[in-house]
Amino acid sequence: MTGARRYLGLDPGLRNTGWGVIEAENNCLRHVANGSVATEADLETAARLRQLHDGLAEILARWSPQEAAVEESFVNRNARSTLKLGLARGVVLLAPALFGLSVVEYSPNKIKKSVVGAGHADKIQVGVMVRHLLPGCNPADADATDALAVAICHAHHAHHAVFVRGLPSLRATAV
Repeated sequence: MTGARRYLGLDPGLRNTGWGVIEAENNCLRHVANGSVATEADLETAARLRQLHDGLAEILARWSPQEAAVEESFVNRNARSTLKLGLARGVVLLAPALFGLSVVEYSPNKIKKSVVGAGHADKIQVGVMVRHLLPGCNPADADATDALAVAICHAHHAHHAVFVRGLPSLRATAV
């Protein structure tokens, strides 16, 4: 990889959507910013989705990431909660796409495995490793911590993809 790349990680939620911006150059990671976009619970769903979009648009404009990654959702037992999360995920996927960014999704297990080394790590372990991998980082809350983990996961996988693309192709040759 040549030059630093800026990645935005997103942890979707209708109440709070965590976000984290990091820079990666080769195998070095650097924390840029993090936080959460909160919506007002007493508003109608459409107004909350608008708040979420506007907050993400502000983050995208301010921090200018080059790629975005989003945590995939698991199916909740409560159908209503699952539907609301799905609506929020739609906005979270759309906002960076409207800024012309590619958006990649990662499962929670893949994120945990990339950050901690184990796909079934708990939130405390993820938080410890995020702080270890991004020295001086103090995530705003649990949602921001999760979003930084998403960004770290993407940085690792994006770096690997660039490395693999740079390798010469192997062809069978006749002897």
